[in-house]
Amino acid sequence: MFLKTDFNGYAVKFSPFEDGRIAVATSQNFGIVGNGRQYVLQASQQGLVQIAAFDTKDGLYDCAWSEENENILASASGDGSIKLWDLAAAPQANPLRSFEEHTREVYSLNWNMTHRNLFLSGSWDDTIKVWDVHRPESAATFAEHTYCVYAANWNPANADIFLSASGDLSLKIWDLRKPAATMTIQAHAYEVLTADWCKYNDCLVATGSVDKSIKVWDLRRPDKEVLVLYGHGYAVRKVVFSPHAETILASCSYDMTVRLWDIAAPEDSQLRVWDHHTEFAVGLDFSSLSEGMLASTGWDEMTYFWNQRENAR
Repeated sequence: MFLKTDFNGYAVKFSPFEDGRIAVATSQNFGIVGNGRQYVLQASQQGLVQIAAFDTKDGLYDCAWSEENENILASASGDGSIKLWDLAAAPQANPLRSFEEHTREVYSLNWNMTHRNLFLSGSWDDTIKVWDVHRPESAATFAEHTYCVYAANWNPANADIFLSASGDLSLKIWDLRKPAATMTIQAHAYEVLTADWCKYNDCLVATGSVDKSIKVWDLRRPDKEVLVLYGHGYAVRKVVFSPHAETILASCSYDMTVRLWDIAAPEDSQLRVWDHHTEFAVGLDFSSLSEGMLASTGWDEMTYFWNQRENAR
C-alpha cells in the first residue's frame, strides 16, 4: 500500500507502540528551500491513512518516535531545531517543545530504547547531541567529526553506547561516559551517509556511502570490513538491520531502489530489489512489531508499506 504526500519524503519510522503506524518527515522543494511537514500515517484496510500532520517553517530530514510515550514524536529540521509533537494534544499545543542548539541542519534522530527519556541528534554542524526530553537544554555534545554528521544511532544492547556516520569518511563509536570517541574507523573513501547496528550482535555495524557500497564491520576487528555489498548504482542513503532476523539488512539509494540482503550469504547476498520509487529513495525502516514489514519514502512524494516477501506496489 502507498500514499502520496504533498512534499518530498526524507525519513520514515515505524511506531514502537502502534502496529502499522508510521511517521514520515517531508520537505518542500526536495529540502533545498521551503517548508516541512511531519506526517503520521496508519495502515488500514483502506490503505495508508493520514491521522496527523504538523507543519514547520523549514524542511524536515528525520523523525523519531518516543520510546516512553506512544503519542510523542520528534522531527529534525533544516533550521537546526528539533520539534517535539504530541498526537494527543490540541493543535495549538504543538509543537510541545523546540530544542534549538544546533547551528546547521539536523539530519538524524534516534531514541534510546532503555533510557527512554534520552534521544540523539546528528547535525550538519558536525556535532552529535544527547537530549533529555524533560530538559530544555542538551545533556551532552560530542564534537570530533570534521564534516556533517548524517547518522547517529544508539547501540541496541548497551544504552550508553552509540555510533555516528559522517561526511568526513568516518564511523565513530561513542560512550556517554567518555568525552572522546572510543573508536574511529575510516569506513569509506567517500562520505558515509548511514550506519546501523545489528540488532542481535552489537559488534556488527553496517555502513552505506556515496561510493555506492555497503560495508559490514566487526568492531572487535575494526581494521578491515568483513563484507562489502555491491549492487546499488548510486549513493547508499540508508541501511537498516532487521529487528527479527540477525543477518537480514535493507538499504535504499539515490538509484531509486530498495534492496534486501542476507549478510550470511556473501556469494549471493542480494535477496530482493524493489524499484517502486521514481525518484531518490531516502527513507527506510523495518517494523519491530510485525515481522517482515517495511516502509520507504522518497523524493517522488511517495510512501510505501509492504511485506518483504511481496512487491511494494
